[in-house]
Amino acid sequence: MNTLLKNLGIILILLGVILLFISEATDLVDYNWFTGGALGLQIAGLITHIIMNKRIQD
Repeated sequence: MNTLLKNLGIILILLGVILLFISEATDLVDYNWFTGGALGLQIAGLITHIIMNKRIQD
């Protein structure tokens, strides 16, 4: 469980990238909510990754 929390930020970033790839492959690029959601996941993953690694270092 601890390793899942440690890698949660990376998992969210990868999920956002996979969603962007799916949107490009299935021609969902015109739907702003889909690409915005993928961008939101990437930003949330980046923030989560920074916060979790800072807590682990301390």
